[in-house]
Amino acid sequence: MAVHFFPGLPAMALRQNVRGEVFTVRKLLVVSAMISAALPLLAQSQTPAEDVRAGALGQAVRIPPAPTGPVPRLPDGTVDLSGLWIGGGPIQDMERDGGLQPGEIPLLPWANALMESRKENEWEDPHYWCYPMGVPRTTPYPWRFVQTPSYKKATHLFILFEGNIHSYRQIFVDGRKHPEDPDPTWFGHSIGWWEGDTLVIDTVGFNDKFWMDHRGHPHTEQLHIIERWTRKDLGHLENKVTIDDPGAYSKPFTLTFQARLAPPGDEIMENICVENNQYGAGGGHTNPYKD
Repeated sequence: MAVHFFPGLPAMALRQNVRGEVFTVRKLLVVSAMISAALPLLAQSQTPAEDVRAGALGQAVRIPPAPTGPVPRLPDGTVDLSGLWIGGGPIQDMERDGGLQPGEIPLLPWANALMESRKENEWEDPHYWCYPMGVPRTTPYPWRFVQTPSYKKATHLFILFEGNIHSYRQIFVDGRKHPEDPDPTWFGHSIGWWEGDTLVIDTVGFNDKFWMDHRGHPHTEQLHIIERWTRKDLGHLENKVTIDDPGAYSKPFTLTFQARLAPPGDEIMENICVENNQYGAGGGHTNPYKD
């Protein structure tokens, strides 16, 4: 059984993949009651050998361990990153999630003050208003690496996200360079190449609108991110992320995140945030990002 919750929204969908059935629960009280009732039973029904991961609302959810077989490869010997993955980036706190100690991220004074002010206004998180999450942020929902075509050298890679608004990233691996003056966007302009068995993704051209985690780490349009994706075995994928933004941080720093292969039979499902966003407008708040 795989249980997934809408990323960070307290009154969203409860998703269950059980014999192909999908249930959507729209009311917070119903969701809370179902979670309270289901989790103890779920924990009792699983074996102690299974892994535990946190749901979007902080729940502990037990799922089978990821496989540890050999790294799959394409016919030309390139590592095959294709698959449905969970994790690989920060959700609540990129400092903690990325393996650093409190205070290790070198925030400039203005950026630290901005982040501290955001703690008191968590409902202002753009991700809670159905805006894209940016990079390297992720959600508890699964996402998919699409490495195509497999019969010849790929020119593009894609990362497909289930949450928040069925979004995607496009990575150019055909040798092109970044444009000299890219238009600022939520996911930036990404180019990639292989260094041995590691896929390196270099991204610039971000806007300054998204929060890098729920804690509210900020950034500027000077943000430059390099990700190093290494498939450790069949079921485990490591992402080492170097963040360089001289507008918000005094020096570059590196975070490490782990992703694991989703359970067999799980798939990306359609997720349209605005169809049931009871956190923002539904919660009585005024959208701070509306023109």
